[in-house]
Amino acid sequence: MYIPFEQLPAHSRVWIYQAERILTEKEIEIVKQRLTRFCEGWNTHGNGMPTSFDIFDQQILILAVDESGLGASGCSIDSSVKVLRELESMLGVNLTDQGKVSVRNSSGDLKVFPALGLKSKVQAGELTLEQEVINPLIRTKADLHQLWQPVRNSWLNKYFPN
Repeated sequence: MYIPFEQLPAHSRVWIYQAERILTEKEIEIVKQRLTRFCEGWNTHGNGMPTSFDIFDQQILILAVDESGLGASGCSIDSSVKVLRELESMLGVNLTDQGKVSVRNSSGDLKVFPALGLKSKVQAGELTLEQEVINPLIRTKADLHQLWQPVRNSWLNKYFPN
């Protein structure tokens, strides 16, 4: 069952998906309509789960489930990926490819880089220690306050000379 994102408890499990570009207002409306419909019927073994979603920076989709009653099953997670792939096809974006890294600069602009080739982005000066990267360890809604972490404190630090 869909509930507003802000009403989900802090312990709710989250999945983070990144588009490689900013979504237009029309595309965001399509995403909201489709994900609301999906969340209204999202279930595990036939039982509804309190679910929601949010869109950050017009580019990052967060799906969330309150698993305090029932945990999300493999089939229920697969159904969410199916919906995301439908959105990918409709909007011409890639959400489900985990081989990319979103980086935010000091003015808040997002760039998405392929994970392969990050070292060359560092060498070219396109990726700096002062930027922020999505923290891949985020698992709960409560963790979202730490969604962004400085590159210098992230796994990307290994690509920089010490």
